[in-house]
Amino acid sequence: MTMLLMEGVIRDVFRKTSGYPVPISASITAEMGRVSTRTPNLTIMTDWCQCEMDRGVRLRYCQQWTLQCNQKTVQNIVPLGPCINTHGELLSNHSPSGEHRAVIREVSVRGAVHQYLEVWGYSGLEKSLDLTALNKHGKIYNDEQFACLAWSPHEEKLLYVAEKKKMISSAQTSSISANESEVLVVLEEEDRNVYVEDWGEGLVGKSSPVLCVADLSKGEVTVCAGVSPHVSPGQALWAGDGKGVIFVGWWHEPFRLGLKFCSNRRSALFYIDLKGNCELLSSDSGSVLSPRLSPDHHWLVYLQGQVFGPHHQCLRMMLFDVEKRTNSVLVDVVRRAEKGQFSGIYNSLPPECWSSDSEVIFFSTACDNSKSVFLVERRTGIIKPVYDCNTTSPGFSDQEFGSAKLLTVMKDLMVICCSSPNHPCSLMVGFVSDEHSKQNVELVHLGGADVCEKFDWESMIIKPSPEEENHQYSGLNIGAVLLKPESSLKGVKFPLVVFIHGGPHTHFAAEWNANAAALTKLGFAVLMVNYRGSTGFGQDSIDSLLGNVGSQDVKDVQRAVLHVLQSNQTLDANRVAVMGGSHGGFLACHLIGQYPNFYRACAARNPVINAATLLGTSDITDWRYSSVGLHYSFDQLPSPQALTTMLEKSPIVHAAQVGRIRGSHRTKVWSFTKPSRAGTYLLGCCGLMEMVILYLNLKLSLTVSSMWLCGSNSN
Repeated sequence: MTMLLMEGVIRDVFRKTSGYPVPISASITAEMGRVSTRTPNLTIMTDWCQCEMDRGVRLRYCQQWTLQCNQKTVQNIVPLGPCINTHGELLSNHSPSGEHRAVIREVSVRGAVHQYLEVWGYSGLEKSLDLTALNKHGKIYNDEQFACLAWSPHEEKLLYVAEKKKMISSAQTSSISANESEVLVVLEEEDRNVYVEDWGEGLVGKSSPVLCVADLSKGEVTVCAGVSPHVSPGQALWAGDGKGVIFVGWWHEPFRLGLKFCSNRRSALFYIDLKGNCELLSSDSGSVLSPRLSPDHHWLVYLQGQVFGPHHQCLRMMLFDVEKRTNSVLVDVVRRAEKGQFSGIYNSLPPECWSSDSEVIFFSTACDNSKSVFLVERRTGIIKPVYDCNTTSPGFSDQEFGSAKLLTVMKDLMVICCSSPNHPCSLMVGFVSDEHSKQNVELVHLGGADVCEKFDWESMIIKPSPEEENHQYSGLNIGAVLLKPESSLKGVKFPLVVFIHGGPHTHFAAEWNANAAALTKLGFAVLMVNYRGSTGFGQDSIDSLLGNVGSQDVKDVQRAVLHVLQSNQTLDANRVAVMGGSHGGFLACHLIGQYPNFYRACAARNPVINAATLLGTSDITDWRYSSVGLHYSFDQLPSPQALTTMLEKSPIVHAAQVGRIRGSHRTKVWSFTKPSRAGTYLLGCCGLMEMVILYLNLKLSLTVSSMWLCGSNSN
């Protein structure tokens, strides 16, 4: 009965913290018919995501505002009606003029799934193409790695990415049927006896993308010819004159490796004209992403990294001179930086990132325990903070926002998503000054949450002990963010939940996290740790982890935990739990094995328990070698020595230590996985399960048997 009551309380808290909407994209157009002024009225179109827990779905909706402006000052904000559900829309994009909106929509037609390209205008639906019936390609891509939906400069054509059409043999003619319009349609029925590679987790079924151009005036779709057969194209955009396409091409030979979480796959930048002539624009020995063309069409910036090694890394920003066809480094890799200073680029560029005069590029990136917005001058390469969350006081509740993510900048108006551990996502807008100076950027609240939850948080930098220093990369720091419940009772001590991120080359920013917020509202303190190897602290920090997983990262987390317990008398050292997913689950299991008398409970989601046995099923095989300090190549077979090294660095070697008697209690361990590789857990139901487990074991001190589910391996 107690468990049911507590689960109901936890569900209500989690429903609230996970129900705040999150802005995911934005675009800006000048208002049609407005008399020309120095700063015309602007319309902002935004796309949002919101969890609906009772149905277990993520809802998508759009919302628009008109900004009445004068001299680069927002004078009034007018919402244009209520939010609109965009269910069924795979992709959408407003035309440069703002007069049209293109939508890729998936609908069921007489029991069959069809994909349509729709163009909407001021008078309703203006064009509709049944892409499935046209039968030029397979399903359209709508992922973050390959997908695009780009208008040509004259708004006559649309560019997108789809799966290559499967060739059909005469023996499969039974899979061809005719619809009522007598148009032949190929029903995509896979031959399950034939193995088809795909691009791994999050990209299941996506194998051979092609570039597609829809001619709106003719109602035709053409697949771009001339792309090299050894690369998979994506992230495409139109060249300035509309006569060709710029795209990223990923090598898929000799075979594909997982791409979604890996910016280290061999790729290059290409240009192809509509006649099929293809040109290499960048080096072909690195990895590239996020090509962005300047408004004057003279310059192209993109990000470049190395192949293999850490699957997330500090990236260079490259500048391509369209006229001279030359490349130069605009922002180099940052090996390490002083506290609070720019520490490199780790995130993709926003879809629109140039100032209107083509002189400045804006971007957001991880920086210590936050995300901040920066600019770089095209001519000089000088980097300046625009909205730096590290410049305000790091003490409890002294700053409104702990992190900022740039969604877009168009017509010199920035749209930024801001949040903190106790402040859900808020959409802010502000004009870039003529001098591009941060002091003159004044942000105005546009939409989203405008509330602040009643608990405290603190960002901290922690030094490893001398014996825990990495002598090859000495002087590196550990980052952490601590959340603490509000309490008016003296002497009250809070149980501590140690929350570890996966990756390992990712990052906990001082931003809204629904799981951490819910735990804090339930009475837990939460410590989110950025161990050495996390992004946002320079490339040296990332490189320091290679060969040291299972030791350096484990000690970093334990050092951070001991630090906060010693410096915060309101934390209960006898009630400490640990939770994490993927590599975070790997570390959580290591911690309860290496420190069996320290942690009272553990919730591990998709943990890597045995790296050696995972080698044969993982889609990121290269990381299994790199993480333990071994070289990887496509043609190598695992040696006994390599498998032994992987096993020795895995938490399963400490399994016998888990569940040792600790006074009258045992360490409670739960391990669980997502139900499918496609990731059908849309809401983070695992997060709710983690909360139930931790609440029962730390707050109520229920005693249960130890559990070690070592079959729950994950990528």
